Amino acid sequence: MKFDFTGLTVVITGASSGIGREFAKALAAKGCRLIMVARREDRMRELAGELNVPCEILTADLSREEECNRVIETISGQGASVLINCAGFGLLGATVEHSLEEELSMIDLNIRAVHILTRRFLDLRKEAGSGAILNVASCAGLLPAGPYLNTYYATKAYVASFTQGLAEELADMKSGIYVGALCPGPVYTEFTKVARGKEWTSGMTPEKVVEYAIKKMEKGKKLIIPGASMRAGIFGTRFLSRHRAARIVGWGQKGRLEEE
Repeated sequence: MKFDFTGLTVVITGASSGIGREFAKALAAKGCRLIMVARREDRMRELAGELNVPCEILTADLSREEECNRVIETISGQGASVLINCAGFGLLGATVEHSLEEELSMIDLNIRAVHILTRRFLDLRKEAGSGAILNVASCAGLLPAGPYLNTYYATKAYVASFTQGLAEELADMKSGIYVGALCPGPVYTEFTKVARGKEWTSGMTPEKVVEYAIKKMEKGKKLIIPGASMRAGIFGTRFLSRHRAARIVGWGQKGRLEEE
């Protein structure tokens, strides 16, 4: 199922930075009306001032269920037909070294918010029989495990699995609603700063990730993996045991820990 963004109203979470910010810029260039959602209002207002399309700003902490519901209630009468879930974060380091509070907050944002927003947005679009949802997962979600970025990998595995399963269900139902999972590898954003780790030694720019994602969405691609080398790497893990793949990933993540 191909998809055309022209003139649509698009809701973007995590719009204040990184991939979410680039989606806002790219879709504004297509003439979309934007509803931007994030915690940092100042950044969204600055971005809105750079874009030549109508922009609504919703400040929300999506790790809280009531805030997710407030966002849906706010947009419910505005004809939004596209939802792009970008909000999320990770924490580098051994699981036992993180506070349980931080990890639960990550689960609430990376999993619960995505699930709540996806389900409730679908309820808004079912009668119309059209629309699109893109959930930003990660190549991390396509791998067996990720030692030293452990909870993050687990949350993205949930998002990737949930989104791919939902896409197949909706296709079988001939719902007319596109659902896709974006699974990038390393991207040069604020992720590593928030995760308290060293910057990637290789990766893609958020601009390239978003450019690729939009092209694949427009062609109806359900699983989107930017970068030929990343696609090859994911394919290559099929020839490793789950234990060996997890060990290799853990070795790489451990090398990115900030030295005390």
